[in-house]
Amino acid sequence: MKSVSLSSGRHLAGTPKPRMLERLARRAVRRQLQALEHGQLRLEEGDQRDTFGEPDVGPVTLTVNDPVFWSDIAFGGSIGAGEAYMAGGWDCDDLVGLVRLLLRNRHVLEGMESGGARLTAPLQRLFHRINRNSRQGARRNIAAHYDVGNDFFALWLDDTMMYSSAVFSRPDMTLGEAQIERLKLVCERLQLQPDDHLLEIGTGWGGLAIYAASEYGCRVTTTTISAEQHALATLRVAEAGLQDRITILQSDYRDLAGQYDKLVSIEMIEAIGWRQYDTYFRQCRDLLRPGGKALIQAITIAEARYEQAKHSVDFIQRYIFPGGALPSVSAMVSSVARQRHLDVVGLHDIGLHYAETLRHWRERFEAKLDAVRGLGYSETFIRMWRYYLCYCEGAFRERAISDVHLVFDKTG
Repeated sequence: MKSVSLSSGRHLAGTPKPRMLERLARRAVRRQLQALEHGQLRLEEGDQRDTFGEPDVGPVTLTVNDPVFWSDIAFGGSIGAGEAYMAGGWDCDDLVGLVRLLLRNRHVLEGMESGGARLTAPLQRLFHRINRNSRQGARRNIAAHYDVGNDFFALWLDDTMMYSSAVFSRPDMTLGEAQIERLKLVCERLQLQPDDHLLEIGTGWGGLAIYAASEYGCRVTTTTISAEQHALATLRVAEAGLQDRITILQSDYRDLAGQYDKLVSIEMIEAIGWRQYDTYFRQCRDLLRPGGKALIQAITIAEARYEQAKHSVDFIQRYIFPGGALPSVSAMVSSVARQRHLDVVGLHDIGLHYAETLRHWRERFEAKLDAVRGLGYSETFIRMWRYYLCYCEGAFRERAISDVHLVFDKTG
């Protein structure tokens, strides 16, 4: 994983007069922060203490460790802020709270993106364009995230090894119980039967395939393009004694053939990019038998921001999921509607459950930091993952993004 981007304001600050640039950047960022209206930010830099906004919710304290922080934000926007955090340039006593504060004051967030950050935005879009999801590019993009190491994910995921939103039907549920609850819900919404042949696009580490085959007795064919996931999923299926019920492929979804009774895809559509939606849903249609049923679990972006997000790049796309893009509900439904013989029959929002899932992941990740370091991961990597988990949790809690089960049938 890269820890520094050429688009960071840190590089612009390395020009002949960094102190002057730093002063200009500090002034510009502080001017934006003065527009905070909902919530309060306490800013600490050395002996200086400043407060912005109103205390209608608990204040969040941000501590500047390196003055280049100001240039990183002024010339890098939200991506620059993430890069500065990864480099140790600032800390926060409540990182989730900071994300929520900025989302409640979106005018401030957008102001930071429209200032000096406009200078580096074309470069960020170029990086993102390079990561487009051709067959080769998709494998490279998936490997960049999922092939960082199975041992790493196993440290803080639960025993199901599900890396997607659980469903907490009771507040006292453990993470593992909530994941099983979600898997049960998926299978019920698919109306899964013992004589069904289920196709799964996006294996993960085999959790859903193992659950469906063992609990419902169906056959499962599942595919992934991650080498690490394929290896561990194959091992887990063998340990469960389900080799006769589960077939694991290492194929791009565009190369799949045959027809299946049911189809499921869990938080995979975010990886394909918005230009591929029609291709994706057309393939889902062709792979389903007439009368078949499909369920897509998808992380979605708010409708009002979808068009803007299609043509911009954020921290997640730059560092966590290269080539990724969040669909809106209407973008998916419209794409389904363009495919003959597909009818949407269900839409269920589980977004707030994802915020709780992320809280569990974040706490488990923090509890395993010594083990993460023991696997050889750097402090920059650790800070990147902490920032990513908090960034997402805050966004789900503020409903800037959500998670849905989209269910559709193939008519006869």
